[in-house]
Amino acid sequence: MFHFFAYISRLRLIKRWGLMRNTYEENTQEHSWQVAVVAHALAVIKNRLYGGALDENRVAVLALYHDVSETVTGDLPTPVKYANGEIERVFHALEAEAVEELTAKLPPELQGDFKQVLLPEKSAEEELVHIADKICAYLKCAEELNCGNREFQVAFAATEEKLRPYRERPEVEYFFANFVPSFSLTLDELKK
Repeated sequence: MFHFFAYISRLRLIKRWGLMRNTYEENTQEHSWQVAVVAHALAVIKNRLYGGALDENRVAVLALYHDVSETVTGDLPTPVKYANGEIERVFHALEAEAVEELTAKLPPELQGDFKQVLLPEKSAEEELVHIADKICAYLKCAEELNCGNREFQVAFAATEEKLRPYRERPEVEYFFANFVPSFSLTLDELKK
């Protein structure tokens, strides 16, 4: 019996934004789905409109699994994770150990395939997942601010600043221009 999938199903129990008061609590499982959707969209936009040659399906799969190590580590708040270079280095090593622990919960003949997804090498696809992750943080902060939750003002500004260099990429700017404004609309406004 192998426990990998039962173990990672617990991503739904990992709360994000743990140090912040939230109007809507987000868990890592739903966050991973949203990142997968946004990353896939960015890949499609890049390929269809801007001459890209990304593997759209790989982008989606990488995004689905991008935070899977949190079933072992939990969601460490960003200010802690990136407080200094030493903490960041140690945390990345901890994430790698978590992936090793998780892949050991798979049959040996599947472990290599999953390691390629859980610990991907640097690639254009992996970079797009990173950008989508930042976009989803931006959307969460914007949603909280839209609900009157001032707790997210600093996080919103910081996330917006981290996204600034990526906004020069045409697929990212296209996504912001054509899709992001809808996130602040009400259900009735979305139906129009």
